[in-house]
Amino acid sequence: MCNFVFILTIITPPKTYSPIGVFDSGYGGLTVLKELVHTLPQYDYLYLGDNARAPYGSRSFDTVYEYTLQCVNALFQGCELVILACNTASAKALRTIQQKDLPIIAPNKRVLGVIRPTTEIVGNYTKSKEVGIFATSGTVTSQSYIIEIEKFFPEVKVFQEACPMWVPLIENNELEGVGANYFVEKHVQHLLSQSKNIDTVILACTHYPLLKPLIEKHLPSGIQILTQGHIVAEGLKDYLVRHPEMEIKISKSNTINFLTTDSAELFDSHASLFFGKDVKSKHLML
Repeated sequence: MCNFVFILTIITPPKTYSPIGVFDSGYGGLTVLKELVHTLPQYDYLYLGDNARAPYGSRSFDTVYEYTLQCVNALFQGCELVILACNTASAKALRTIQQKDLPIIAPNKRVLGVIRPTTEIVGNYTKSKEVGIFATSGTVTSQSYIIEIEKFFPEVKVFQEACPMWVPLIENNELEGVGANYFVEKHVQHLLSQSKNIDTVILACTHYPLLKPLIEKHLPSGIQILTQGHIVAEGLKDYLVRHPEMEIKISKSNTINFLTTDSAELFDSHASLFFGKDVKSKHLML
């Protein structure tokens, strides 16, 4: 009688690199990425900055949509989930991409923005029920914050102020000079002139947290400032709990990679200002 011993060998397939994609027109989204990594460090991340075509804030809806879709498609080469860490892209392109493009090009993938998580919670902070928005011209023109806050907190009044000079000042590291002080004070006063009852302001551009100390200097005491990085990170954390079918697709080896459509050397020289540490990027040709 022969005894046969069967040895079952289980071959574990190699893990697939499927990071969370984080997109911005330039550097500002790095302030969001920084908070995502802090809150959810276990995941892999791939950041794409479309620096060659930045800024998006003054561009038309059609142009922002076209550029954003191109970048989302590039990230979809490896990502199942993409975060638009850009208020202008979230305002001008997100809804169309979600409703028109995803069902055709990637029905099982998802694109999320930064406006919805912010507007879902802002009413919990204001006591006066009057909120101010500092944003790019494109975001203000879109009326996205007014529309979205109305959905969740119809009793809240929203006052907006476009700040077209803030992004150039930040990207040129002019955070404390005479020019920065002038333009921050100017726009703070313009916003407050719309209402004396504003008690909460949203920095509705992911660049603006770098100007927060200067904004605080010119705002009356008692007005609270909401930045988006932590809000978006907590929102994504909740989203992944509610969508385990997406969470399981994301690779988890705690890596961060960076892409830029402009010069990698130039991107790296500016990125640490926003991300808080040195980065090493690669150039992506769209």
